Amino acid sequence: MAPVEIFKTNATEERAENARLSSFVGAIAVGDLVKSTLGPKGMDKILQSMGTGQIMVTNDGATILKSIALDNAAAKVLVNISKVQDDEVGDGTTSVCVLAAELLREGEKLVHQHIHPQTIIEGYRIASAAAYKALEDSAIDNSKNAESFRKDLINIARTTLSSKVLSQDKEYFANMAVDAVLRLKGSTNLDNIQIIKKPGGKLMDSILSEGFILDKKIGVNQPKHITNAKILIANTPMDTDKIKIFGARVRVDATGKLAELERAERNKMKEKVEKIKAHGINCFVNRQLIYNWPEQLFADAGIMAIEHADFDGIERLALVTGGEIASTFDHPNLVKLGQCDTIEEIIIGEDRLIKFNGVAAGEACTIVLRGATNQLLDEAERSLHDALCVLSQTVREPKTTLGGGCSEMLMAKAVDEIAAVTPGKKAIACEAFAKALRQLPTILADNAGYDSAELVAQLRAAHHEGDTTAGLNMDEGIIGNVRTLGITESFKLKKQVLLSASEAAECILRVNDIIRCAPRERERA
Repeated sequence: MAPVEIFKTNATEERAENARLSSFVGAIAVGDLVKSTLGPKGMDKILQSMGTGQIMVTNDGATILKSIALDNAAAKVLVNISKVQDDEVGDGTTSVCVLAAELLREGEKLVHQHIHPQTIIEGYRIASAAAYKALEDSAIDNSKNAESFRKDLINIARTTLSSKVLSQDKEYFANMAVDAVLRLKGSTNLDNIQIIKKPGGKLMDSILSEGFILDKKIGVNQPKHITNAKILIANTPMDTDKIKIFGARVRVDATGKLAELERAERNKMKEKVEKIKAHGINCFVNRQLIYNWPEQLFADAGIMAIEHADFDGIERLALVTGGEIASTFDHPNLVKLGQCDTIEEIIIGEDRLIKFNGVAAGEACTIVLRGATNQLLDEAERSLHDALCVLSQTVREPKTTLGGGCSEMLMAKAVDEIAAVTPGKKAIACEAFAKALRQLPTILADNAGYDSAELVAQLRAAHHEGDTTAGLNMDEGIIGNVRTLGITESFKLKKQVLLSASEAAECILRVNDIIRCAPRERERA
């Protein structure tokens, strides 16, 4: 009998071995794509848009993966776990992808040995639980001692930045990031930390400024310095009340009538300005354009007027000054004004910016990044954002673990020990899990051009002898004490990498059928 076709025309199905092979190949290819960016000696990638020709230089796993178009379903699962890692912790996006890919690489070998995927998954779960316990036992919490905790935070920032474009100046930027995060007083709301990019100078010219900096200019002939500022933040048109003379046709029988029209529109705008002045303010910040006439009226009243403060700018300004965004001005008593100690104009490079000092949200601060090119500044911003995310999460969950491949070797050792007492084929899956964990320090060494087989063998021997602080010293290409070297990572980051990667690997291992739906046909006219 001929096979019965149940799918629509153009729908396809891959079954059993073909489906599994397709999933493994896609996921492993994604891991291979990003693994060259892992670690302090990882390389960057250039992403070029074929449409606009725009280029991006980055080694951030999540940025690379979300920028490329993929067709393989399993590859998209790895992209998703990378996005989740980025949203949840902010760093470790490459590590989570690489670990998931290595788990699948080992899983593929076991499938070829005719071990059932469900057996592999059971073994992986046993191994994952043992690895997590070993990681938790090795974690240290120094949050009770402010000095030790700050040192931990600086080490975490240095470790995070060591694999980024800021690695040459990691001491400077690590201290900057820690100072910014400690101002948040335990909050994970990074909206209070603004990052402004200004091309020019070098990376070390970057500064951390207390308060809020708005990348706009003060209106003509208006005060350039204000103390005890009362700020009205608005999203209102200061031009649409004007009749567009050149866009409208007005029939008049005398030139005096035209003058009356102009006078009427000027009076209408003046009334609006009077309503705004009635709030008792000395600074008016508007998201939209402010025309010359209302700008002149504000100048005559000694009010600083700032126009075109884009929506992100006024949202953040409202947050840090404690004000609210207004759009109508009939009830001044209901409008909440923003407040700060002083507003002044400052110059960075060749640009004039406005600085708000002593804002209501004491945790607010602004980081001004300087650098040679826009691409460098974009990557520096991504790097610093990763560090800020990890630090804010560490302040919330203060446990720390050791980096440099040390945590992975600790977990691999624990998994090997559980595999030795696990009966049946699940033990082989446990051993495969341990092997996948050991691939992370192997890739770190490979990316630095060192002999990974030799270094990882030494590292494994050191851990089996009881040296639980042994890790890779990537500056000298030897085994070292990572606690002494200050290579520290957030426990939450490592936990998320381990759990997300093992769950994603399980998800893909379960697949034995891939069904691609038929594309929807366009209706013909």
